[in-house]
Amino acid sequence: MKIAVLKETRLNENRVAVSPQVAGTWVKQGFDVSIESAAGSNSWFSDNQYSEAGAKVQTRADALKDANVVMKINPPTHDEIAELPNGCALISLMYHRSNAELIQALNAKNISAISLDAIPRISRAQSMDVLSSQANLAGYMAVIRGAGHLDKIFPLLMTAAGTVTPAKVLIFGVGVAGLQAIATAKRLGAVVEATDVRPETKEQVESLGGKFIEVKGAEVGSEGGYAKEATEEYRAKQREAVNKSLAQADLVITTALVPGRKAPILVDEEQVGMMKPGSVLIDMAAEQGGNCVYTKPYEVVNQNGVRIVGAANLASELPINASELFAKNLVELMKLIAPKSELVLDRTDEIVAGCLICHGGEITQSV
Repeated sequence: MKIAVLKETRLNENRVAVSPQVAGTWVKQGFDVSIESAAGSNSWFSDNQYSEAGAKVQTRADALKDANVVMKINPPTHDEIAELPNGCALISLMYHRSNAELIQALNAKNISAISLDAIPRISRAQSMDVLSSQANLAGYMAVIRGAGHLDKIFPLLMTAAGTVTPAKVLIFGVGVAGLQAIATAKRLGAVVEATDVRPETKEQVESLGGKFIEVKGAEVGSEGGYAKEATEEYRAKQREAVNKSLAQADLVITTALVPGRKAPILVDEEQVGMMKPGSVLIDMAAEQGGNCVYTKPYEVVNQNGVRIVGAANLASELPINASELFAKNLVELMKLIAPKSELVLDRTDEIVAGCLICHGGEITQSV
């Protein structure tokens, strides 16, 4: 069975779906692995490393020729779909709920589309969860990026000239990214507060040394491993609960996403007006519309002295780790769908059923 790994064409993307180590593992298992030339260059993986691992380094056209499985990170463009072999399997992020045209185009070529963002968040699938592995790195990077923009240090510092008070960090959303952000900010010496629509996250925040801001009288909870979309009642109560902390925060990090929908607004014009001049807001939901009304992806907006950073694709800023973890997630997925070096898509399996978006000319998930 031939696996083709493509170079990412998305702007500002430095990751590659498969590392040389993983390519070598698959070669030893009997797979024919072809890597598009320079696919790993932005992750500091050379063509020679792939060749030494036993993979073939080829042009895109040669890598795709007769490929049974094609792997990449980002959703394919329409030009890339046109290049895919009819009837192959494509494994990538696809965000099918907001990319109906993409799924229809894949289905028209009889492609089996395996969307990595649709892998169910169940215990058995944790090792395949690319969203979590990448969000973990993004949460770390959000704090580092925030520290770079902030004009003060994070930790308490006792000096002969006096005491420097620690920075105050407020985090919206306690998923994988939020938890890593809490842990990283605490390690740097900040005072950290966090809020989430899921009351069960309080214990996780406190275990990392943060303070959980409770929203009393209204709960939202979670569904399928993700936070549900908050009601207007909850948002009003959350706003009231966090505004004091927001006004005192040096760094605010927002992480809230709702699958298949625009990101919810958590910090509006009035709330930005409450923030201190010199404070920084890192918006990790920038590509889905942003959690702050002023967010612009890949831009830093100065709003009355508050710097609002549209932090898109943060995991790509750590491409070595991000690519290695992504590749290891794919190893675990391939153990499920190609256990004997041949692709077997068992739709009675909960994981396969969840992430197989179209197959055999049929769209199997709502888009």
